[in-house]
Amino acid sequence: MAVRKESENTFSEYPISEDIAEALKLLGYQQPTPVQQAVLPFALMGRDIVAQSQTGSGKTAAFAIPICNEVRWDEVLPQALVLEPTRELAVQVQEEIFDISRKKRLKVPVVFGGMPVEKQAVTIRQRSHIVVGTPGRVIDHMKRGNLILDQVRFLVIDEADLMLDMGFMDDVEYIVSQAGDGRKPQLMLFSATMEPHIDHLVDQYMHDPKRIILENDQKTAEGIEQSCFQTEPEEKFGALLDLMVMENPDNAIIFCDTREMVNTLFQKLRRKKIRCGMLHGGMEQKDRLYAISDFRKGIYHYLITTDVAARGIDLSDITHVINYDFPTKRENYVHRIGRTGRNGHTGKAFSFVSREELHYKQAVEAYIGTTIPWKTLPESGSLVDKQQEFQRRQKEKVVIRQAKGAVFDKDIQKLSIGGGRKSKLRAGDVVGAICAVEGVGQEDIGIIDVRDSITYVEILNHKGSIVYEELQSKPVKGKVRKVKKVQN
Repeated sequence: MAVRKESENTFSEYPISEDIAEALKLLGYQQPTPVQQAVLPFALMGRDIVAQSQTGSGKTAAFAIPICNEVRWDEVLPQALVLEPTRELAVQVQEEIFDISRKKRLKVPVVFGGMPVEKQAVTIRQRSHIVVGTPGRVIDHMKRGNLILDQVRFLVIDEADLMLDMGFMDDVEYIVSQAGDGRKPQLMLFSATMEPHIDHLVDQYMHDPKRIILENDQKTAEGIEQSCFQTEPEEKFGALLDLMVMENPDNAIIFCDTREMVNTLFQKLRRKKIRCGMLHGGMEQKDRLYAISDFRKGIYHYLITTDVAARGIDLSDITHVINYDFPTKRENYVHRIGRTGRNGHTGKAFSFVSREELHYKQAVEAYIGTTIPWKTLPESGSLVDKQQEFQRRQKEKVVIRQAKGAVFDKDIQKLSIGGGRKSKLRAGDVVGAICAVEGVGQEDIGIIDVRDSITYVEILNHKGSIVYEELQSKPVKGKVRKVKKVQN
């Protein structure tokens, strides 16, 4: 996948702390994207923001950088709340905010449905700096008294148009009205489109917002090579196999219209010994998160999914998008193929179209303002050499790709300490014991997570081994406890 342009790092031009600037450099952030260039100056000034920008434009960092820069470490209650429409987006955004704030030692919990409420409650009742969540679960924790928004100074409504489509806007308005204990927080709203209901929210709750419009008249990115194959349903699976052999994609997303088709295609490809994963809304939440994580790690190269992965979820370095089922909505075509050709890269988008689906293709072409060319797949017999190369790649040993945040692990040692809430162990007890170690101070202590019977603490600045050795014999709250090293 070719990169069209390489730019110098200019984040240092903004008034951000050394901790944030260093984290951005380690994470590989280069020149700010257009939405970041437009948002950062005003967000850092404390202005309310209304930004119209497509997904994949770098908007998470546009609001995460100023929030992480301004949040104070010594506060106990949450100072920022980020609302996301889906569970997968909430997890993804939480990870990016956590990485950006890593050097500042901020705690960034995430709350969403489909996971136990009490486990989330244990985390957010402790010191939490920035909370990311879906509206329904955020309100649930608010009403249970787990999430107190009195000290919230920053509130982000992300993917507002998707929130509207999913029926969350009443919940969003309720949350906004409750945040800040009478002191209006800085509001930042991001949306791909501006609907009347969104304008109402802006007019009612924002003060003199800076409006930023980065709408591209061209619906699809220039770097995406699009083409179609006329294929009837009974020929489609064979055509997909030929296409995969011919292209041998590095990382491909294969879109289907229904959960049933995702399940069927996944089983068919697995029977052909093709490493792949699947993702759809009917899966258990933990299985959906594992599917995304495994794809990012490179455990498999092909993700079969419904439109749940068409918007927002950040799956980087996608070289190919394949519409196994041609989308019935023209906007979905744009969202699907937009998973490739991102951030200055090029990509390919292939679609199978039956005779009955020709009118969908014509509707998409009218919408994007260009004709999608037809192509013909070569005969299977002419792909012998490519078939061998494809099969060889399927048998290759998996090389796990490290997550962005792994760059911090070499400086951090995570420890587990026997004891937690049930034995009345508090974060302050842990801090006191660690600071009693010679040469170790509060600035060397990262995130502390006190659970029922165990406590996790991160030791920074290469001092993990010193603390680990000392705590083998030093008491924590009057008792020598089992202390172990934990993989980050």
